[in-house]
Amino acid sequence: MLNYHQTVEWMFQQLPMYQRIGADAFKKDLTNILRFSDKLGNPHKEFKTVHVAGTNGKGSVSHMLASVLQEAGYKVGLYTSPHLKDFRERIKINGKEISQEQVVQFIDQNSSFLEQHRLSFFEMSVGMAFDHFHREKVDVAIVEVGLGGRLDSTNIITPLLSVITNIGLDHTDMLGNTLAEIAYEKAGIIKPGIPVVIGEAHPETKPVFEKTALKKSAEIIFAEDLALEKYTSDLTGSYQLKNIQTVIAAFQVLKEEFSISEENIGTGLLKVKASTGLRGRWDILHLEPKVFCDTAHNAEGLFYAINQLLKEKYDQLHIVIGVVNDKDLKKILPLFPKEAVYYFCRPNVPRGMEALVLKDSAYHYGLFGEVYSSVSKAYEAALSAASAADVVYVGGSTFTVAEII
Repeated sequence: MLNYHQTVEWMFQQLPMYQRIGADAFKKDLTNILRFSDKLGNPHKEFKTVHVAGTNGKGSVSHMLASVLQEAGYKVGLYTSPHLKDFRERIKINGKEISQEQVVQFIDQNSSFLEQHRLSFFEMSVGMAFDHFHREKVDVAIVEVGLGGRLDSTNIITPLLSVITNIGLDHTDMLGNTLAEIAYEKAGIIKPGIPVVIGEAHPETKPVFEKTALKKSAEIIFAEDLALEKYTSDLTGSYQLKNIQTVIAAFQVLKEEFSISEENIGTGLLKVKASTGLRGRWDILHLEPKVFCDTAHNAEGLFYAINQLLKEKYDQLHIVIGVVNDKDLKKILPLFPKEAVYYFCRPNVPRGMEALVLKDSAYHYGLFGEVYSSVSKAYEAALSAASAADVVYVGGSTFTVAEII
């Protein structure tokens, strides 16, 4: 039998995960996950679920929902992606990761089926999560969509509630080139008769959601239309305000199914990191100099992160940046401030963009700095150059953040 690290590496190598290699790993078909679930006894039908999709914020919203439900005393499964350091971050119950032994055992027991039907990394992960949640008898599982929605492997569940945080132009090579096309893919998680909360309405996407909800006879709630009580969270990025609003709107629906008090909501939102282990969302890693990292990696997410960064007080701003090669640099680089010192690097994944390519593109937008051979070397250089009164920001990709967290 393989050990844990060998097992995870074997999973990576079958049909590798999208996060590492990009579009080649995206399978536009639910056949395999349905077949696999059937073999496992359809565990996803044995517990309640909430399904969360969106371009940005779906990870934060998923963790907030889980934290509040945990605070109310429920046993809560949480399936999210990608992971930062360890595969097991994707599958948690009440903040506790699935064990290495359980990962090894699950793959060992199902390896012949997985090889025969050529399941992707993500399909295996989804099957493992649903099997784990069923075996551990969770009260409810918060399930985050991996990519898109309509054809995502998680979209075999019939949830109590669907949540779509927002729509932005990301993964256009797979989901479409317009906001309306991408909204159509995300709207694929809307199920017949199941209410859906939309976190952020947009003139191009709102008609898509309304049309889908009407066709499915699903109640549709736009979070920003509701006059909701103000809450705060330990997830402190300014962009979290919309995510909090989305979560509160979700609990307007979920309170019919669960016993959740205002106190549970307030306390749960303030304990997201402690209760779920979430990292990488406006994380403060160091105080003198102050170091922030954030996993924002597309124009919509970076707009909020950079705006918040520029509100900080500092003598000099240092930015460690690494991106993956499917990012539209024409959209993201203009968001970055010209007065910062840049440390260009390549995240250590197959689809990481070469640091020199990034530097050359950044030059055209008035962003100047040096190239480093790794994220860690770029980060070390920024820390060495920064004075106590400076600020260092690390970002551009989930994988850039993962290497320094």
